[in-house]
Amino acid sequence: MKGILLVLTAAGVFTAGAVQAQTGADVLKAKGCLGCHEMDKKKVGPAYKDVAAKYKGNKDAEGMLVGKLKEGKGHPKVVATDAELKAAIQHVLATK
Repeated sequence: MKGILLVLTAAGVFTAGAVQAQTGADVLKAKGCLGCHEMDKKKVGPAYKDVAAKYKGNKDAEGMLVGKLKEGKGHPKVVATDAELKAAIQHVLATK
């Protein structure tokens, strides 16, 4: 019985760490996005508030922007999972 409990406890600890999701802000920082973009002013790339304003009300914006980042079309290719890209894009599009 102790052996089963130990295995279940170890499995719970392992999966708890594996499912931990990053926030959009964390992804932007971790992937180096903030080297070229800022929230409220233009750097090398546009300000995130300007990106959010440009795509406001566009239902296809999230998918289109994730695709651009994955494929490197009009933006340097970003090496990240789909979940990371989606979190980052959602964070950017929520900028006011």
